[in-house]
Amino acid sequence: MPDNVVLSIRFHPVAGEDVYVMSGDFAGEPEALEAIARALDERRSLVLTRTRYGSETDVNGMVVNLANVVSVRVSKPESIEAGQYL
Repeated sequence: MPDNVVLSIRFHPVAGEDVYVMSGDFAGEPEALEAIARALDERRSLVLTRTRYGSETDVNGMVVNLANVVSVRVSKPESIEAGQYL
């Protein structure tokens, strides 16, 4: 099993500001997109267990309610201008 990489995940809700987190829950961008798409299809929240929010240094868990999310962007931190959208 490959080591998980740290990914930048940006959630864009219908209203309000984007939520940006760093997550080590996935092996790569394709796995993250698949998990997010599956959660959207199943109309359930996305559970992240190794996540940093904003400038926090602690790694925490996070539950993201995807009900009002319009788009999600997943990228590696060094390629913040690139990345895949869902």
